[in-house]
Amino acid sequence: MEIKQLLNGARQATTDVSFGDTLKSPFKSLIGTMLSARTRDEVTEVVCEQLFKKVKSFQDILDMPTGELEKLVKRTGFYKTKTRYMKNISKTVITEYGGEVPDSIEELIKLSGVGRKTANLVVSVAFGKPSVCVDTHVHRICNRTAVVNTETPDQTESSLRKTVSKSQWSKINRYLVPFGKQVCTPLSPKCSGCPLNEDCPKIGVGKRR
Repeated sequence: MEIKQLLNGARQATTDVSFGDTLKSPFKSLIGTMLSARTRDEVTEVVCEQLFKKVKSFQDILDMPTGELEKLVKRTGFYKTKTRYMKNISKTVITEYGGEVPDSIEELIKLSGVGRKTANLVVSVAFGKPSVCVDTHVHRICNRTAVVNTETPDQTESSLRKTVSKSQWSKINRYLVPFGKQVCTPLSPKCSGCPLNEDCPKIGVGKRR
């Protein structure tokens, strides 16, 4: 399947529920995306709304007592680790980047707790640059539809960067994440109601609806 067909079908089949749109500022985008790891967007959104009422900058995070910060982000899970990451990120951004979030993937992944998925999303959402953000949904769907044939999300990102035009890069995460949550789910995907049903090879799909 071609990526354009996949993106058009995904867009047609789902309601856009991109959480990233609420994190336009580099500060909020970096912290919010890091907190979203292994957490449902609905939970992350509520936590971030409460957190950003209390902290407006990296210095605010450094100044807040660790215990108080942990309580604010506890619902996201792994809260002690994420709190440590927030403190370390804040210190690094202030001391090494003059308080400004770096706008390149190469620099972002140097920060504590920031992987390629987070870095790509920050570059795309906060800085408006073309970027291929691959999470578990994007990785699964691109392999299921034979857009790529890869083993890991990093390999999927690399493959998409080589084969997809830059004008489509930022649409990949925006369209496929809602599609993966609402239609092309990990287990028992809703194939019968999907506009891509007839053309999709359904690689690795067993039970489906």
